[in-house]
Amino acid sequence: MTKITQKQINRENLLSQGVALLMEQGYHGTGLKEILDAVQIPKGSFYNYFGSKEAFGAAVIQHYINPFIEQLSAHLDNPNMDALTALRLYFDELIGELEKAEFKGGCLLGNLMGEIGDTSEICRASLQSAVGRYRNLLQSGLEQAQRQGMVRADKSAADMADLLVNAWQGALLRMKIEKSSAPLKQCCQELLEDFFKA
Repeated sequence: MTKITQKQINRENLLSQGVALLMEQGYHGTGLKEILDAVQIPKGSFYNYFGSKEAFGAAVIQHYINPFIEQLSAHLDNPNMDALTALRLYFDELIGELEKAEFKGGCLLGNLMGEIGDTSEICRASLQSAVGRYRNLLQSGLEQAQRQGMVRADKSAADMADLLVNAWQGALLRMKIEKSSAPLKQCCQELLEDFFKA
């Protein structure tokens, strides 16, 4: 059994606090001191965990996407559910969570793409990797649904996964300004219930 060290616990706490603060205040609006104070780690020791604020931001991005990938994987791995139903259920859960949060925050990836996607190469690469991991899992689910005869086969699962990611990110931005889940529901309805269906 692997023993978790205090350093690993501190790093995890820094990343979790980073997700919360970057979601609320953005990358530029969040200072390292604020993050360190929140997890009660002395300022001088930040560099024991991360080489720079940019490296921290890149790690936060990966930390943020991991639970979404685990949640989606769990649905797709459910032997009692076809893949299209698994995708629908996953997005329904996300919509429910966003409604509970009263549409605050949206998606950290989308927020950071707009804020620093073209100014920080380290964070851009991490964003690209996180979106790629997520998109590849969606593609895998759509391929599974194609094999099950639930999703159309005349379009590639790769193209449909790209379309789903792009439409979902746009719907999240609309959700924030409209304070409504309607754009998210429309995105899922139009794609998962109509355009993608066999």
